[in-house]
Amino acid sequence: MSEKIQKILARAGKGSRREMERAISDGRVSLNGKIAALGERATETDEIRLDGHIVKFKSEDDVPCRVLIYNKALGEVCTRNDPEQRKTVFDRLPVLKQGRWVAVGRLDINTTGLLIFTTDGELANRLMHPSNEVEREYAVRVFGEVTEQTIQNLRQGVQLEDGPAKFNKVVFAGGEGINRWFHVTLSEGRNREVRRIWETQEVQVSRLSRIRYGDITLPRTLPMGGWAELEVKEVNYLRKLVDMRPIEMRKEISRNNKIKNLKANRIRKAIRKSELREQGDAPADKRRKKGR
Repeated sequence: MSEKIQKILARAGKGSRREMERAISDGRVSLNGKIAALGERATETDEIRLDGHIVKFKSEDDVPCRVLIYNKALGEVCTRNDPEQRKTVFDRLPVLKQGRWVAVGRLDINTTGLLIFTTDGELANRLMHPSNEVEREYAVRVFGEVTEQTIQNLRQGVQLEDGPAKFNKVVFAGGEGINRWFHVTLSEGRNREVRRIWETQEVQVSRLSRIRYGDITLPRTLPMGGWAELEVKEVNYLRKLVDMRPIEMRKEISRNNKIKNLKANRIRKAIRKSELREQGDAPADKRRKKGR
């Protein structure tokens, strides 16, 4: 069955689907020797190259799914290679023997807190896609007057340059006067969206930290610049959230396929031995060699 090239590349761990769409648009991907076009489809019999390197086709069962949470520090950027030589979040992640870490969304340089990384590009894409409406929660310190009407406006929705936006919840979390903390939640992740929503009410964000993604919360014990790998049940929670099979089931399927292949190989060998005996070319039985 054919699939879109960007999906194949993402599943092979080359980046998120959005990153692979950009790579195709930039002419970095070829299909059977020709520059690939966005939207083209391929099968496992086709040759796909990214930056001149052949990409091995992988089925969903072939892709290891690991997920990390990371506590982003102030001043770090979310690009893999920064032209200004600033610290990037990828500098602190564990090195992989194969594949690469794909970031599930981004946080701007002045935002701290929870980032999620995975080796499964398809999982990353689904978690980021607006249609899945995965809820994010942020701790926000604001500078400016916040009235009941302000909070009502933020919940009902405001107009940004790139479309309407709103917070699902706005909860007061402490502070006094014009410097107060709030916890806000929303179900998408547009560029600087939290800051821009507040700015429509003439309120400036002075501190911003993401503390939750779905039901995955940032542990208080995880230091800035620190990471932790999620357990299987937590990974499966994220997969279920975006309608993907749990990894235990995928492992079981893979194990069953290996058993089937092993049995098939034994049957083929038995048939081959039978054919050789009929031709008189069968090897001597080991038991006869021992005099049994």
